[in-house]
Amino acid sequence: MKRLHATQRVEPFSIAATLSLEKYHRASRKPSLLADSTVSNRATWGRSSLRHSWLRTLFSSAPVVLAPLLALSCFLALAGYEGSLSKLSAAILQDGLVSVLRVHGPSFTVQGMTAMICWLAFQAMLFYYLPGPTNTGQRTPAGHLLTYRTNGLLAWVITHVVFASLCCVGILDPGFVPRNWGGLFAAMNLAGFLLSSLAYLKAYLMPTHPEDRTFSGCALFDFYMGIELNPRIGHYFDLKLYTNGRPGLIAWTLTDLSNIAYHYQTHHHFNPSLILVTILHSIYVLDFFINEAWYLRTIDIAHDHYGFYLAWGCITWVPSMYTLQAQYLGLYPTSVSPLYLLLIFGTGIAGYALFRSVNSQKDRVRRSRGKALVWGKPAEFIRAKYRTLDGMEHESILLCSGWWGWSRHANYVGDLLLSFAMCALVSTSSLLVWFYITFMAILLVHRCLRDEERGRAKYGLSWEEYCRKVPWRLVPRIW
Repeated sequence: MKRLHATQRVEPFSIAATLSLEKYHRASRKPSLLADSTVSNRATWGRSSLRHSWLRTLFSSAPVVLAPLLALSCFLALAGYEGSLSKLSAAILQDGLVSVLRVHGPSFTVQGMTAMICWLAFQAMLFYYLPGPTNTGQRTPAGHLLTYRTNGLLAWVITHVVFASLCCVGILDPGFVPRNWGGLFAAMNLAGFLLSSLAYLKAYLMPTHPEDRTFSGCALFDFYMGIELNPRIGHYFDLKLYTNGRPGLIAWTLTDLSNIAYHYQTHHHFNPSLILVTILHSIYVLDFFINEAWYLRTIDIAHDHYGFYLAWGCITWVPSMYTLQAQYLGLYPTSVSPLYLLLIFGTGIAGYALFRSVNSQKDRVRRSRGKALVWGKPAEFIRAKYRTLDGMEHESILLCSGWWGWSRHANYVGDLLLSFAMCALVSTSSLLVWFYITFMAILLVHRCLRDEERGRAKYGLSWEEYCRKVPWRLVPRIW
């Protein structure tokens, strides 16, 4: 739920914005992480108390319905209306939704269900059995320091080698994914809802760390945002890391490659835009796996609870919505000048370089406990203390120099540049193709606000000092 990462040009995109408002409503039975003595006892990392109301219940349940509807709308637009949401809307008004679904809608198929079961089982096997370095995440509100085996890169490589091998020997059609997209789309939605339901029941019946659970008092909200922070099957099979980092992300690049093959089979040539989009997507996904240990300390793993938002989001939302550019280009070829492609692709590479440079600076300083150089000078930082529920005091470093002296979220700027390039390479006015950058912009702006709230609650006056030293949230002199 990175890449659960990372909308608003036409009305349907407001649904994606609703999904991205990850924890707009926060409620907790008690404070889950106390900051240092400068912060009031009500300051927490977790959810603050909200009274139960019909409006909150309605808002909490909306993404569970609206997000799948948006994904379905995009599926229908690509399947029968040249990727145009306006043409889809006109068809629904003229012929009725039932008629549109009957002709172009997804349906359960033997191929789709079999492929989804094999896919989830294969990724679970790789996740559990492949070797890899052991790393720790951030300390949980209750004081747990969990360990993870980070073998995602090896799993990605093995998966793609197996896929290529099956295609080479004729067992699997390389264009299998787009040819069976209707059945796969139906199967992944079913899998996402089933996993969300099982996670909800597990939180009540067999919680892994009961003291790290959070109940809002609203069942629909708890189903959507989750109750358990780090649900596990046994000691090592972490459901959150598995869901976030295996079926969805690996399917992202595999879906792109299958669309390249399908386009070649259909049009008898390779589309440069599709190839460059796939390269940018692959860079993003591979960066996740190469830096999987770093990901353990991000908001998805460290703070988000495990519910529909992450379970359905990573199983269904990521492979169906993050691949829209590749899906569009696989079906509808575009012709773009080489100079345009070069400029946009260069923008994407520059965005990735900024994203990686910013994150590497912070990681290097924290790993050295502040004894690192940033842009040739000793790092400037604030040592911020906080306490967990077990009464133990801990310390974090808030970096104030380099990119982190430029803005408090410079990494998001690089992310947005890369996201823009992924969409612009398609070179079309179709709003559907521009969904990803719109969604990421809303998601990351909202995460800026979440980070501010959580940092202020966790570090107290140290955070206020940090904000004085680094006054800009995202882009200097703008915001």
